[in-house]
Amino acid sequence: MTSVPASTSATRKSRPQTNLTVLRREQLSPYMVRIIAGGPGFAGYVNNAFVDRYVKIVFPQPGVSYGEPLDLWEIRESMPRDQWPHTRTYTVRWVDEAAAELAIDFVIHGDEGLAGPWAASARPGDTLIFTGPGGGYNPDPAADWYLFAGDESALPAIGAAIESLPAEARGLAFLEVDGAADIQGIAAPEGVELRWLFRGGVPAGDSGLLVTAVRDASWPDGRVQVFAHGERGYMKGLREVLYGQRGLERSQVSLSGYWAKGRVEDDFQAEKKLPIGTI
Repeated sequence: MTSVPASTSATRKSRPQTNLTVLRREQLSPYMVRIIAGGPGFAGYVNNAFVDRYVKIVFPQPGVSYGEPLDLWEIRESMPRDQWPHTRTYTVRWVDEAAAELAIDFVIHGDEGLAGPWAASARPGDTLIFTGPGGGYNPDPAADWYLFAGDESALPAIGAAIESLPAEARGLAFLEVDGAADIQGIAAPEGVELRWLFRGGVPAGDSGLLVTAVRDASWPDGRVQVFAHGERGYMKGLREVLYGQRGLERSQVSLSGYWAKGRVEDDFQAEKKLPIGTI
């Protein structure tokens, strides 16, 4: 069964299209690749102030003829939805406006999916098309400490958030990955502890490590701000910990699913409007 491209309420004005050129590729770990892109198209990129800024990367469908240069919004106005390019949501790990570059990190699982295989084979000179950025989170300077929790899909956003904290910040970060080879360098303030959780071969989305670690941890005193993102089932488990066990207020928590085990993004996005997708 072929997934239909996800519908959207975004517009050309709210999510402008940017066409960048791949400049280089970095292998961060066995299962994660960083693509650094820029070029002349960077002049049209409109940054925002959120540390969890994300873009929708555009992947044309094989066998469908699109005009050149590809204009996603014109395609959505003139072509049937089943011929629209697919999009995949990715966090912008960092933006260097002086160098006219930005970086996006991709989880790689062989030939699975659209974005991972593209990133694994991307070469300098390739085109990277996306819309955005969106976003909605920044660390609250009034918080006494910060709690971060996520799997590989959330590493870019969590890394960006931690690196934006002031030097005196305190916090805990629970980061679930497959193994020690997947540990990444994150420039955390001295008072922010990174706790890496290793699944050891258990498929992503099937582990109870992340929820258990957050549930059983000794939390510092004071008012916390939480940034928890990743697999949908994990986030539902964390919802019970954060609101049920810990009694946090909604204003203290940024919680959402970035993906769902067994779902491609088009189906995952459609399910957000249904009870199964509610977090």
